[in-house]
Amino acid sequence: MEAWIAITIAAAFLQNVRSALQKHLRGTLSTTGASFVRFGYGFPLAILYVVCLNKFAGYAFPALNGTFVLWSIVGGLAQIFATILLVHLFSLRNFAVGTAYSKTEPVQAAVFGFLLLGERLTFGAVLAILIGVVGVMLISMARMPLSWRNLFLALTGRTALIGIASGAIFGLSAVSYRSAALSLDGPNPVMQAAVTLACVTTFQTLFMLGWMLARDPQEIVRVARSWRSSMFVGIAGVLGSAGWFTAMALQPVAYVRALGQIELIFTFMASYFLFHERVNRMEAAGCILIVCGILTLLLH
Repeated sequence: MEAWIAITIAAAFLQNVRSALQKHLRGTLSTTGASFVRFGYGFPLAILYVVCLNKFAGYAFPALNGTFVLWSIVGGLAQIFATILLVHLFSLRNFAVGTAYSKTEPVQAAVFGFLLLGERLTFGAVLAILIGVVGVMLISMARMPLSWRNLFLALTGRTALIGIASGAIFGLSAVSYRSAALSLDGPNPVMQAAVTLACVTTFQTLFMLGWMLARDPQEIVRVARSWRSSMFVGIAGVLGSAGWFTAMALQPVAYVRALGQIELIFTFMASYFLFHERVNRMEAAGCILIVCGILTLLLH
């Protein structure tokens, strides 16, 4: 198994853990607060990760540059707003369906990757992505009779549009992070990804702190009081991000995000076992299609 495949699967699992914990926090924190904890409680670990790679693995620090700073800011801001949309989505639909809407990201990441990086995909990869997106579409309309009209309504309703927008902004964020890491031209992809992660999460923490200070200072107090739960969101978030950043430094974004749809398998397990949300046949069929898309990607 290639390294990027194992890293992506681990990142998808950790992202699912983080999202489940954020859904739980949504009961005590605002959407902004629940979104902030992934950055605010995660950036010290991201910095520690870079230090350890330098001290114990002997990896040199890459030299930062203007291109890196630009892409890091674009990616960091995009991820903040995409996360806010996703957390808000959890309050509109159940955990599994809310996550499914955002999983249109691989197609959108492929478009951004082509436009911004000139990355091209093989026919097998395009087929795999489309199979996965059909699975996502089935999940999105699983609570209504199957018809073209209902499909249109499912994909143009408020909830769907928020989810698709979240996926689009996550796609832009992912391509920006790959661009930032590649611009470092450092000693190896692992260190490039780690430095990108540390710089981005630090910037995101400072940006969101300023935002909350300006809009709702009391939310910072509530975030601090929730440290026992929030700490685990930060840990899962930064470990998952380390995986995503590393995988995207090794492989085009669309491939990584297509394989990352395996997160929906973990999502349905969490939805059923943790949140006791029922899964119907169409949701299960959509899940199977996503698995088929992943297998097509890995075997093509």
